[in-house]
Amino acid sequence: MDHRTPRVVVRRALPTEPAVRASASLFAAEAERQGIRAGRRMLHVGPEPASEHVAAALRVEPGADVLARRKLLSADDVPVRIATSYFRLDLFAGTPICAPDFIRPSLQAGIEALGHRFGHAEEELLARPPSEFEAGTLRLDPGEWIVQIVRAGYSVDGTPVHVLETICAASRHVFPIGQVTGADEF
Repeated sequence: MDHRTPRVVVRRALPTEPAVRASASLFAAEAERQGIRAGRRMLHVGPEPASEHVAAALRVEPGADVLARRKLLSADDVPVRIATSYFRLDLFAGTPICAPDFIRPSLQAGIEALGHRFGHAEEELLARPPSEFEAGTLRLDPGEWIVQIVRAGYSVDGTPVHVLETICAASRHVFPIGQVTGADEF
């Protein structure tokens, strides 16, 4: 009998399309476009030490406490992504962003309600073997890899406001990559 996780493939566009980014749930908007039933469950909300790449993006010291909001995303009941939003505590401690449930109407609206206006973002993609937590949470088979996408969002004045780290089961994703309109060259 085969106990492997069922195969489901979802798309994750790079860079993230503005219309999708502005939705109540980036993942739910993507899944709906693909005819996939999206699910999400909050795994953790609270302070935790910043890893080196999160600390660099937020411009804090590695190991400094940052606010983490971690959720598990599923497609047709198959876990496909772990998405963690990170925030600087000097900017967000004691705000509604620290609430233990999903932010309504959206995380983006919650950030903007606190006076932060989006300026620009940078995304990096890295393929690597999963950590034990990632492999277990995503129900990966031995030898499967993950794709880590780190999206750092900065306010109009250049302040690092939000870092989104998305851990994607590599065998369950396609990553369409598009150019900015008007900037394509052959």
